[in-house]
Amino acid sequence: MRAEVRAFVIEQLTDMNYDVEGVDDDATLGPAGVDLESLALADLAVRVEDQYGLTFAEEESEKLALMTVGEFTTMVANRVAGAPGDHS
Repeated sequence: MRAEVRAFVIEQLTDMNYDVEGVDDDATLGPAGVDLESLALADLAVRVEDQYGLTFAEEESEKLALMTVGEFTTMVANRVAGAPGDHS
């Protein structure tokens, strides 16, 4: 599931006109990584919510910007799988 989520996230970043060449699991979503601004991060979150039937709490937005691609995709995959303790 994690690989599927990661592929979806990379596909969406490409669709949003972000350069994903060289983006790996250690790249942060925010500054110094993929460099998503707050609106782009919100757009990505909505796309993931729509695709996987999830909801991110508003207060999670700052936390998402600090996550790496790997951390984000793992969190989403765990939520989709219904892993206990991974819901905000």
